[in-house]
Amino acid sequence: MMRWLLALLGLVLLAAVGLFLLSNRVVPLSVDITKPDRVVGQAGMLDVLVAAPEARLDGLSITLEQNGKTVSLFSLEQPTSGSIAQVDAEHMRVSRPLGKQSVPELQSGPARIVVTASRKGFLSLRTFTATATRDVQVRLDPPRVAVLSTHHFLNHGGAEMVVYRATPPDVVSGVRVGDIEYLGYPAAGAGMAGADESTKVAFFALLHDQDLNAPVVAFARDDAGNEAHVSFVEKVFPKPFRRSKISIDDRFLQRVVTEILAHAPELKVQAASADLVNDFVKINGDLRRLNAERIREVTKNTASTRLWAGQFLPLGNAQVEASFADHRTYFYQAKEIDQQVHLGFDLAVTSAIPVSAENAGKVLFAEWLGIYGNCVILDHGMGVASLYAHLSVVDVNAGDTLSKGQLLGRSGMTGLAAGDHLHFTMLVGGRPVNPVEWWDSHWIQDRIDRKLGQSGAPPAAGHPAPGVS
Repeated sequence: MMRWLLALLGLVLLAAVGLFLLSNRVVPLSVDITKPDRVVGQAGMLDVLVAAPEARLDGLSITLEQNGKTVSLFSLEQPTSGSIAQVDAEHMRVSRPLGKQSVPELQSGPARIVVTASRKGFLSLRTFTATATRDVQVRLDPPRVAVLSTHHFLNHGGAEMVVYRATPPDVVSGVRVGDIEYLGYPAAGAGMAGADESTKVAFFALLHDQDLNAPVVAFARDDAGNEAHVSFVEKVFPKPFRRSKISIDDRFLQRVVTEILAHAPELKVQAASADLVNDFVKINGDLRRLNAERIREVTKNTASTRLWAGQFLPLGNAQVEASFADHRTYFYQAKEIDQQVHLGFDLAVTSAIPVSAENAGKVLFAEWLGIYGNCVILDHGMGVASLYAHLSVVDVNAGDTLSKGQLLGRSGMTGLAAGDHLHFTMLVGGRPVNPVEWWDSHWIQDRIDRKLGQSGAPPAAGHPAPGVS
């Protein structure tokens, strides 16, 4: 009898130990606050990712602590303030609006978000919890922006520059034309002596295909999404763009299509087909658009200082074969096959002539680029760049620093070129603008150097005086 009681007691002890171990088995539970990152404004979102076995929780609360007060943002007991959704077998996501509009108790200043998730263990003998916190700044007042320069005039397809002040200085700011934003850069980097960190310079453009009435504003936007903006352009001038007809033949197609396709894996076309006209249309349209995207990507991170000075120097003694924003209609055997817009100047002299940098800058790109063939892109700083295309020879490499007039290659007929010439264009924010303005010393002095001089101080050390090449 005693032996049996001892055995029973042993079993009970083993069961108790097992229950203890199971009840203390850690439940894999974690919480991640994915939004907001560090700032809350008038409107925004709270996003929390919770990891739990079988995506099941017994408790979840989200609160916001500020100025000694606690505001409930979400709880499983009252889930109507947000939404909870199962992401997969082990995760669930909680989302709800977070900002002054949805949480009226918010005040400007520091705050803390606290998330606590709980899950009961084996036989509910123990409850496990996971907590995450996020310190944020509540910003309810929009930043400020004020235009400092004067006389801003835009040509259709052309560029302009503005000097402005944005506060606080760490906000994102620049100029928005329609739905395209051009970021601003510290004015000190453009040579404006004495400029503080809130004074900025932005180059921007009214693109050839934008409406003449597209709104143009200087803007300042903080991380919370608060924005201030102001209009400042006095006048916009329409500019006529040429229309031309281009006939292509089999000889041209056979020369360009195979070579371009061999350099264009992004088109996902293995080789030229039996229908060269169809291949040409694909190159002229689809590849042209892909090349435009690549140009914007290449020029996305330009230098924050002005690398150039004075007017840009065009190819000397050249004949203009095509102008900026020419609308071209293409014909094959007298039948229209395509329409595109030519966004640059085609300049021809003789074959394989030396091509020099039109102004000082740093080489961003020096290789084959689709319809442009051998191509060089120079960064001139602060969102401004220049493009040289159809080169037969490229004499520079990405990363090289060039002075104005320094050789970068020779003209040619690579890419989608019918004959030997240089295709040249200016880029602002990675988008083509009319080079004629940049070739004009009076335009440079009036639209750029004059505005930088409005600070009443001479150019900073290391930067040229207005108009000096």
